[in-house]
Amino acid sequence: MATFTSDANTPVWPAEDGEHYFRDLVIHPIRQKGPTCVSTCLAMLTGKRPEDFQGNINTQDPVSWSAALKPYGMKLAYCPHDARKMKFYIEELIALDDLFALSFYTTPDSEDILADPNSDGFVTQSHFILLHRDKIYDSNRYRCEPARTHRCVDYHTKRIFRVLPVTHARGL
Repeated sequence: MATFTSDANTPVWPAEDGEHYFRDLVIHPIRQKGPTCVSTCLAMLTGKRPEDFQGNINTQDPVSWSAALKPYGMKLAYCPHDARKMKFYIEELIALDDLFALSFYTTPDSEDILADPNSDGFVTQSHFILLHRDKIYDSNRYRCEPARTHRCVDYHTKRIFRVLPVTHARGL
């Protein structure tokens, strides 16, 4: 009888040749005002204003983000990941050569990430950005920069999503 062993790793996305959906999307950086990285990134994806999403999404609920993208022909799909630093995913994501939404914790201290929440439910700050091909669009920095040198690579991953057409079988 064979002994079961669990898998040590999985691809972020099981790549299929030619599976590119938004490689040609033109993204225009928008500077966020206040703690609005999610609504600002949704605005960058759709060509709308951040205010068009504020009040219509829950900033801690990716299902609401995906629902907000559907009228624009997009949705989000979770990608398998854990809390390792983004630098352990970035090359694989770049190789997929498409559009992703990434979230990372902005503390370098893993103990802060694993801490119990305060009385309001807050644990630690995180940030939401877009990866398009090999470039990061960061609403906090109001620019596009090479993914390999963006500060996210040194921080722990919170979430990874692939941006998909609304008709794709996977997604939220």
